[in-house]
Amino acid sequence: MTQLRVREAATFLGVSEDTLRRWVDKGALEAGRDGAGRMVLEGAEVARHARELAVAPELPGTPSSARNRLVGLVTNVVMDTVMAQVELQCGPFRVVSLMSSEAARELGLEPGRVASAVVKATQVVIEADPRHRTEGAAG
Repeated sequence: MTQLRVREAATFLGVSEDTLRRWVDKGALEAGRDGAGRMVLEGAEVARHARELAVAPELPGTPSSARNRLVGLVTNVVMDTVMAQVELQCGPFRVVSLMSSEAARELGLEPGRVASAVVKATQVVIEADPRHRTEGAAG
């Protein structure tokens, strides 16, 4: 099993190390000790908690087969006569989209507007952090 130190787990959960330690003290997360006596959390436990915390704001809209919907605020729009570059801040993530200027105008996209980035992809590349290998992993 992958083990994460307090600092890493807090970063992935978007909270301070103190908050994470309080959650452990309250029993919201389980922690143990590594061989050096440092507090560690199982990666699967942190992932479970991250899913519980990840309640995305809902925007009313048309039902869609896309499962990757990131709701956020428009932070910048750069537009010329043909194309627009629209930036959204979705929590800690910056998402950039290129679209026609016509589409950006029709959607009323401007800084401060709530919008969502919907991603429908047939290929998503996932890269694993080599510092966190699980027992029995190949290679």
